Amino acid sequence: MHDTIIDIVAGVFMILGCLMSLAAGIGLLRFPDLLSRMHAATKPQVLGLFLLLSALGLELRSWAVVPVLLLAWIVQLLTAPVSAHMVGRAGYRTRHLKRDTLVADELATVVEEAGRRESRDQGENPPTDRTDFMD
Repeated sequence: MHDTIIDIVAGVFMILGCLMSLAAGIGLLRFPDLLSRMHAATKPQVLGLFLLLSALGLELRSWAVVPVLLLAWIVQLLTAPVSAHMVGRAGYRTRHLKRDTLVADELATVVEEAGRRESRDQGENPPTDRTDFMD
């Protein structure tokens, strides 16, 4: 009886984890801009992975695998927001997002100030012997 309950809980966790991962994949395909796709790639994916790893831990019924599963989830939990942040900033700087969908644009003043500072610095010390591949 006890094993049956654990199997049912593990099955529910597997189904929910797969649905969360499916939602992340559909969001990547269907959302209109970079920021919403980035959100879809990180939020449900981390929860989906947690549910799948929990189901795996329940099904294996061994405490020896718990640290490995926990480590896998913590690494995902730490890397997903950092990578999403980097993709978001790169998308913002390269203008690969829809500005009309932004509710608040707190980064605009920072980017404008950095651009002014960079142009001022280049005016004082023009680059010598430099090749710009980005232009």
